[in-house]
Amino acid sequence: MKIKIKYLIIVILVLIICLNLIPVKENKVAEKSIKEKRAIFISYIELQKYLKEKSETDAKKNIDMMINTLDEFNFNFILLQVRSFSDAIYPSNYYPWSKTISYKEGVAYSFDVLDYFIKKAHQRKIELHAWINPYRIRTTNNIEDISEQNPAYTLLNTNNVYIGEEGIYYNPASNKVQRLILDSIEEILKNYKVDGIHFDDYFYPNLEIDRENYNNYIKTNEEITINDYHLLMVNNLVKKTHALTKKYHVTFGISPEGNIENNYVKNQADIYLWGSNDLYVDYLMPQIYFGFENEASPFYEVLASWNKVVEKSNVKLIPALAFYKIDKVDYYAKKGQNEWKENDDIIMRQILLSRNLKSYEGFSLFRYDSVFGDEVKTEVVNSEIKNLKRAINF
Repeated sequence: MKIKIKYLIIVILVLIICLNLIPVKENKVAEKSIKEKRAIFISYIELQKYLKEKSETDAKKNIDMMINTLDEFNFNFILLQVRSFSDAIYPSNYYPWSKTISYKEGVAYSFDVLDYFIKKAHQRKIELHAWINPYRIRTTNNIEDISEQNPAYTLLNTNNVYIGEEGIYYNPASNKVQRLILDSIEEILKNYKVDGIHFDDYFYPNLEIDRENYNNYIKTNEEITINDYHLLMVNNLVKKTHALTKKYHVTFGISPEGNIENNYVKNQADIYLWGSNDLYVDYLMPQIYFGFENEASPFYEVLASWNKVVEKSNVKLIPALAFYKIDKVDYYAKKGQNEWKENDDIIMRQILLSRNLKSYEGFSLFRYDSVFGDEVKTEVVNSEIKNLKRAINF
């Protein structure tokens, strides 16, 4: 157990680091007009655990428990995964009921999970944002359990859907796919009092998925590279989604990969464009899942780079932090691979450091069960949770 003096020293050191590495907004600590967003991801993994094969009474009790826990910890922002595999956790005219909560895709669940989550979250003054995977259908190439109610079912043998080793995905360049995604988002906005729409980092699973669309495009438009075409297709959806959310007066954000370069060479996510003006997103929530000792991507350097992405716009920054790595070996960090096992205050220091960003609006944690799950936790994890609470109340 760390002693109090050590915590004081840590806080002082972190503040010194912040002042030297990242531009600090004047009187940031004293500013109370902007409430810090303290967000947490509730994924389909949690929904499967707490809702699937549960009675309606028990499922609602589990949701109540989750909301109460977050409220007690002073979290005020939930990212709820409402569509993970071209499905829905609510009654939809576009997508089937999700197999993550029902015993089979397309079979109705006992109640409207999204509606219940919203009501319970709002009772505690917690925002709820509908987290969507716009393109993902499956993480394997097995089509056997795709129900006839799934819009992907009738598109399996067309250019609208890609099937490969990476999984099954909608083609981002398909006009039909973009219309489906936008119409289904508007369905949520019309029927539910969500506070926002959220995309994660799943965009292009394969760089040849839209070759036919690209070849047709350059016949009648200016010739651009296939990579620029990918960026254009994703940008079209992102821009239209942002405009749609403004129509309903809610926010729109994206959680791109933390590695800025990978967003361009792998995911086809044009984060510099999104972060440079107000037409694409209201906030970026980069997945900065690195420790301070990560050899290739130390946290404070990546954080400073993301700050530059948005510093000339009104786009806010809400760094996503990797609570799931606590007390685990991070082999990708190379020489820093044991950092998450040897320290119990990493998340606390990352929050304190992030608060000095000019565009900072809050932080998020991936994911609920990593912090509050009922599995037996190690001493390091328990200590990190205590330090997280200190950071929230600092």
